[in-house]
Amino acid sequence: MSTTETETQQVTSNPTLKLRGNASVNAQGQEEYRYSHLLPVFSSTTYPPLTPFEHSDPAARALNHSNPRAFLDNATNVIEITPNLGTEVHGVNLRDLDSDGRDQLALEVARRGLMVFRDQQDFIDAGPDFYLQWGRHFGRLHIHPTSGHPQNYPELHLVYRDANSTFNFEIEDSITSTSWHSDVSYERQPPGLTTFFLLSQPSTGGDTLFTSQVSTLKKLSPQFVAFLKTLKAVHSGVEQANFSRSGKRGGIVRREPVEHVHPLVRKHPVTGEEALYVNRQFTRRILGLKREESENLLKFLYDHIDKGGDLQARVKWTPNTVVLWDNRVTAHSAIVDYKDSKERRHGARITPQAERPIPALDGLSLDD
Repeated sequence: MSTTETETQQVTSNPTLKLRGNASVNAQGQEEYRYSHLLPVFSSTTYPPLTPFEHSDPAARALNHSNPRAFLDNATNVIEITPNLGTEVHGVNLRDLDSDGRDQLALEVARRGLMVFRDQQDFIDAGPDFYLQWGRHFGRLHIHPTSGHPQNYPELHLVYRDANSTFNFEIEDSITSTSWHSDVSYERQPPGLTTFFLLSQPSTGGDTLFTSQVSTLKKLSPQFVAFLKTLKAVHSGVEQANFSRSGKRGGIVRREPVEHVHPLVRKHPVTGEEALYVNRQFTRRILGLKREESENLLKFLYDHIDKGGDLQARVKWTPNTVVLWDNRVTAHSAIVDYKDSKERRHGARITPQAERPIPALDGLSLDD
């Protein structure tokens, strides 16, 4: 039995007397963790390779609505975080959105890349069955091959760090915790709209950075973009699997790692926007280029993403915040600047898959 499984059983074995923040007090007067039922476990269950499926994007349905932004009509405040990326919303209860409202939400996330909803305790406390029902509206739910998940809910990806352990994909010998990526881009059909929230958070720090890959592409010269559109790259899950096999993160690999070829520039199926689609964490090489050419071009693009402060938005987590982003047009990075505080950071991600990336260049084959 893993440490987290033991902790979960111990925490949930006593009756709760009252709630206090994200903690409660048991019959023995001991403080227990309110979201202990969502602590990570690492089951030995294995899964076969993922199979292709036809994705129907809910954002496309919203294009036919008379008011595609009607779900924001009762918002008390809508703030654009930056001109090109991110919207913060107050006064909208995500749990109350009907099917049309969720379609409209998907379209707005596709257009803005990132949306931050405050005061979402109803959503967070709705529980894991609701999380699955919510996520399935936006696509087939992804089961992560190496991360922890709540007991009996493998579709929920957890990030977790406390004073004694971390189950995150962290590289300790790096001078920075910043690691830009688009989630599991090594899959044949990577995620589209993603929902993420923190169940517990440090008193300060632990923010998340986002960048617009639409904007990073637009910063480049037209001639260079035309060249990038002719290229495709290999995205690999091998390093992540090996990280777990080495005994870190939880030591589990539930599905054998895969590599897939994606265009360097992809097109959003609903908005038609073009976005750069490489990331330092999972992109490994550009096909058709010699090794030095590939390495130098990828390094240039990674540096461009890293340094584009004018293209980025920073989400500061406050209790009961839910964040949604479109993995097709953004990249993000956690900020692990809170380690010395030894406080818990516990997050849950709902990760529906979308279509196989569509090349911005018509006729570019991805089967080579």
